[in-house]
Amino acid sequence: MYKVSLLTRDGATIAFDAEPSDTLLDAAERVSIYLPSSCREGGCGACRVSRESGEVELMSYSSVALSEDERMAGDILLCRAQPRSDLALRAPFDEAAVGFAPVPERRATLVALEPAGSGAVRLQLQYEEDPTFGRAAQFTAGQFIELTLPDGSAKRSYSLANAPNWDGTLELFIRVQPNGAFSNYLRERATIGDTLLVRGPQGQFTADEASAAPRWFVVGGTGLAPALSMLRQMAEFADQRPCRLFFGVNKVAELFALDVIDMLKAALPQLVVTLCVWKPETEWREFTGTPAEALAQALSSATERPDIYACGTPALIAATEEAGCSAGVPHDRIFSEKFTAA
Repeated sequence: MYKVSLLTRDGATIAFDAEPSDTLLDAAERVSIYLPSSCREGGCGACRVSRESGEVELMSYSSVALSEDERMAGDILLCRAQPRSDLALRAPFDEAAVGFAPVPERRATLVALEPAGSGAVRLQLQYEEDPTFGRAAQFTAGQFIELTLPDGSAKRSYSLANAPNWDGTLELFIRVQPNGAFSNYLRERATIGDTLLVRGPQGQFTADEASAAPRWFVVGGTGLAPALSMLRQMAEFADQRPCRLFFGVNKVAELFALDVIDMLKAALPQLVVTLCVWKPETEWREFTGTPAEALAQALSSATERPDIYACGTPALIAATEEAGCSAGVPHDRIFSEKFTAA
């Protein structure tokens, strides 16, 4: 039996014991400590933490979830790591992201479904009254939920785009994939009034409230959703810190939620938005290129190093980290969530 100590971003210590045959995630859950995770198979990176001291053995995992550079720097996946000594770990999330009861499962009704640009849809769900949780949608801005189709045939995880609320409202932007199980449901069978099982909230991609640094969001496609959630929360709290949003798509027609962005600009006068289109098929007067390229350009003239929150494809995350580190942003001030294929 080994001793495991996990230091959270806000300074809390989470301690538990682990057998050599345990994954660290399973060992924590055995004593009712539910650490951020999603796929539990080494494919998503949601449970990535840093190893400060001690040894682990990593079972098979995807390089999308944990790159070789990240592994060499000491990062591990809790769902794939088995202890080989006592361990001291450091987490990129606050204590609030750690659960001490199983992840809630609740039912929600589909109340809105509409196009969001040419490649995505906007869903709005309404929680049903729950004897334990009531109706409120309580989560930390930036987190995701797991949805199960009405017939139980598929489960997928999606980031929330709205802020926590007492009304029980959940807003999602979902990219429609060719022949995807969830996408086929949305295209062919989804009906207002459908009931879906919601497991969550989950995830560690949340704002570091202990930091006073400017917040810059670098997002691609539906990676916009958690940035909207965090920015909406900032607007509700009248947060006056400098903030920027670099939002990118491949084609102009894929842009969405521009009305929401305009409302955020009105609520957060300090918010600077850069819309990026990689390959505009029509006349385009804003930034041509990727959000990471726009970030690099902005960092070259920045007078203060920001905290960077990046969400999108693994390629976008890698380019964002390269741009940030090259400009002097410490690696531990770049927070990211990769979108991976189911």
